[in-house]
Amino acid sequence: MTKIQTFDAVNFWKNAYAHQRGKLLKKLNVKDDQIKELVNKPYVELSSALRYEIETSNIQKTDLG
Repeated sequence: MTKIQTFDAVNFWKNAYAHQRGKLLKKLNVKDDQIKELVNKPYVELSSALRYEIETSNIQKTDLG
């Protein structure tokens, strides 16, 4: 059994600028019009499905520079 690697999305979201959040959402194939709405929302207000996708995406903070 392999451990699912999780991304520390809560801290990333809290400390990231909007363009970094947008880059993350773009990597998850979120549509541009949705990205504009989501980048300024607090992390807890994102849908649970999107939060799960972010946390299990295997994206590294270095990918989002």
